[in-house]
Amino acid sequence: MPIVFIIFIIIPIIEITLLINVGQLIGAWYTVGLVLLSAFVGVNMLRYQGLATLSRAQQKMARGEMPQQEMIEGLVLAVGGALLITPGFLTDFIGFCCLMPLTRMGFINIAKRRFSSKVASAGLSGVHHHQGYSVDPKNQGDIFEGEYTQEIEGSVLIDDKKPGEADKP
Repeated sequence: MPIVFIIFIIIPIIEITLLINVGQLIGAWYTVGLVLLSAFVGVNMLRYQGLATLSRAQQKMARGEMPQQEMIEGLVLAVGGALLITPGFLTDFIGFCCLMPLTRMGFINIAKRRFSSKVASAGLSGVHHHQGYSVDPKNQGDIFEGEYTQEIEGSVLIDDKKPGEADKP
């Protein structure tokens, strides 16, 4: 609840206050121009940083690696882009911080630590990972081999392949 309150109540109040104060200081039209300029520069930075992140992700995928870091960076870049097109100086500042590599990594590290502590406090230590799948040791169960038929809208599909046999082209 406090985060929703901050996002929808506190941040707009801060933005309006900043826009009024800057407008009084430099003039209304210069303030509008500054907001539009920051959005323009931000969108171009987003394009450049996004393409660089996409390129790194493609290189990792070509090597057979999972581009986890790049996926997280892409999410932070998307948030930064949304903040940059939102009129206001505070959201522009946070959006630019999401686009700068050094501060973006800081946001990512904070999020990783927070997420790790949430997972650890959730009591998921009883779940073990085996060959990429989460396996709960209390719920092993028995494995049965067999054949099955699948009925879809009145027609019957029969699976007559032997176990381990791949589809033939």
